Amino acid sequence: MTSAAATYRLTQYASGGGCACKVPPGELERVLAGLTPAAGPDLLVGVETGDDAAVVRLDSGRAVVLTTDFFTPVVDDPYDWGRIAATNALSDVYAMGGEPLVAVNLLAWPRERVPFELAAEVLRGGADVARVAGCHLAGGHSIDDPEPKYGLAVTGIADPDRLLRNDSGRAGLPLTLTKPLGLGVLNNRHKATGEVFPEAVATMTTLNADASRAALAAGLTCATDVTGFGLLGHLYKLCRASGVSAVVDAAAVPYLDGAREALAEGFVPGGSRRNLDWVRPHLASEVAEDELVLLADAQTSGGLLVAGEVPGHPVVGELVRGSEATIAVR
Repeated sequence: MTSAAATYRLTQYASGGGCACKVPPGELERVLAGLTPAAGPDLLVGVETGDDAAVVRLDSGRAVVLTTDFFTPVVDDPYDWGRIAATNALSDVYAMGGEPLVAVNLLAWPRERVPFELAAEVLRGGADVARVAGCHLAGGHSIDDPEPKYGLAVTGIADPDRLLRNDSGRAGLPLTLTKPLGLGVLNNRHKATGEVFPEAVATMTTLNADASRAALAAGLTCATDVTGFGLLGHLYKLCRASGVSAVVDAAAVPYLDGAREALAEGFVPGGSRRNLDWVRPHLASEVAEDELVLLADAQTSGGLLVAGEVPGHPVVGELVRGSEATIAVR
């Protein structure tokens, strides 16, 4: 971290942090319910199921995947924040089974409060991730804003007959999670104390490319990424879209080191509690409340939740026939 970056703790210039500052899922759905977006026969994935990105068919073998994602600082180091935000934005393309092709930057910066040289570090972090992903990064848009925000608008390419969607789950399929949970509580602790969690940063800057390709290679068709709505929130959306229910084996879910300690010390993002409140009417649980909070913890640049087995990653539950409780946690 540069001397300027050490002087300016970026997380202190934002009211929220990372994907935990998403609009609550229930509130967002009420707003979207009143909209009738333009559509056509080539729009393969739109807003109907709340999937991770839009998909438009180009021809018999190609489809365009479109997404955008940006948020306030989740860590103080500007370079790491840039890497995390870019990794998170690219994840939506991988969650659809696509490959990112080109992206543009989205930057908001409080120019009179924070040196603009730190914005250059944020952009450098994003550019380095795009380079690793093999994704062109071409320009973008910036505004003067009271809070710093950064992300990408991404265009990807996919096979329209080999997509990963959140509405294609089937009863009997296992559920695989490709990254550990706990990012929300650890990032909240970092914002409050300045303590750095290298394992969390490494997790948030790991692309979901390999997991996506492995799922496609295994012939799987259903996935979503686990971000601001937490594991329970994104699983609920997947179950609802697919017309199935799910059983989660709480003991099989992996967590980052320090996550349980951060929870015990009260570093829980407001978004995590809102996630749990949203899912609770559709939940049957045999575990303690703290465990449910972690399962609903708002993740930033989390892993993929895949219906099917992905080699090298833990199975954390299974999809079952629809029942009174959409999700059972045991």
